[in-house]
Amino acid sequence: MKFDKQFYKSLLFLAIPVILQNMVNSFINILDTIMVGKLGEVAIAAVGLGNQVFFFYNMILFGITSGGGIFIAQYWGKKDIVNIRRSVGITLSCSLGVSLVFFIVAQTIPELVLSFYSQDLEVISLGAKYLKIAAWSYPIFAISMVFSLAFRSTEQAKVPMVATIISLCTNALFNFLLIFGVVYNGTTIIPRFGINGAAIATVLSRIIECILLLTIGYKKKLAPTGKLKELFSFGTELFTKYLRIGIPVIINETLWSFGITLQNRVYARAGTDVIAAFNISNTVAQISWVFLMGIGNAAAVLIGKRIGEGNTELAYKYSHRVSILSPIVAFFVALLLIPLSKTLDFFFNVDQSILIQAAGMLKILILYYPFKAFNMTMIVGVCRSGGDTVFSAIGDTIFMYCVSIPLASYVAFTLKAPAMLIFACLNTDDLCKFVILLWRLLSKKWLHNVTEN
Repeated sequence: MKFDKQFYKSLLFLAIPVILQNMVNSFINILDTIMVGKLGEVAIAAVGLGNQVFFFYNMILFGITSGGGIFIAQYWGKKDIVNIRRSVGITLSCSLGVSLVFFIVAQTIPELVLSFYSQDLEVISLGAKYLKIAAWSYPIFAISMVFSLAFRSTEQAKVPMVATIISLCTNALFNFLLIFGVVYNGTTIIPRFGINGAAIATVLSRIIECILLLTIGYKKKLAPTGKLKELFSFGTELFTKYLRIGIPVIINETLWSFGITLQNRVYARAGTDVIAAFNISNTVAQISWVFLMGIGNAAAVLIGKRIGEGNTELAYKYSHRVSILSPIVAFFVALLLIPLSKTLDFFFNVDQSILIQAAGMLKILILYYPFKAFNMTMIVGVCRSGGDTVFSAIGDTIFMYCVSIPLASYVAFTLKAPAMLIFACLNTDDLCKFVILLWRLLSKKWLHNVTEN
């Protein structure tokens, strides 16, 4: 942890825009939940289930873009603009393909998909209507996500920050207008759409985000922005290399997000009150988690760039510093959850028992935060930037499926345990991951230069 002015300056330069972007995102999500919460716990549960599909989709996209980000960051270290754009083209092709699949599923069988999470017919019916509208944003979001990560990987984190902040603020405005409607002097100016209004607002805000992102990027002539011919001129060799490195990341995020889906199924099957409590606690927790996400994303760019430059010794030093820094920051950030847990009744119009469960979940989460922060930084910031995607995929998912989900299912369905104990069990995989990821860090076996033949 020797003080390295250049390292911390670069880390902050990349992390702060990501932190600000995700913080605004978290506040908007809270605002969304509060607005929908005014419609009752069924509406909260319905939107929560609809967003689980988006979460699953988002994590697969994150896997695809993270695979591309490994190449983009290392090619950025080499200043190889041609292959940066080709990497963007590969990532864009895969992302749009996945978005089309999710869009079709959401339009054709939304009730069937949501019935996987909940058996409450009212929640499923309401959630299906929300999902069919929100799914129109999926292809647009895919384009935005690819270019956002490409800009961050080439040290242009301010561009996605600006685009997303404007988009999210617009989303909040549209939510307010469309969920509750506008009546002036007894005349309805905008109809009251309820939770469908939240879905419409999401689509509109995603369109604005994509337009802003591409407009700023191409106007500034940033490295990832090229003509279509440049983006899609990648050959078999680069595509094969991308698949070799990227597929483990995609599988990783798919299995991890499906694991989170199974975890949410445990909550939902434990009762509508339990899943509502989790949605509230999870939305609030995102406020503090943004600091750790910023550090992890910034670390991935810095370490990947040093590997691309061929400076492996500095890459090792950076990995050690950030893996120590992240849990320390997490400890202090987690303390924010204590005062936040005491403000839930002011924001959410639900039964008091749900708020008590949500507050309890936030307090339990404090104990796990340093471990979660270290694991996230290692997987996203260190292992993936070093091309160590197979090991990180195994380490990130094996304990979820073999430890936390079976344990939580047992205490939920056999022991009929309370929500807070279920929540504690579903986070036990982070303790196991910490041990093997620490070993991997010290072994130095995670570092590979993927741009070399």
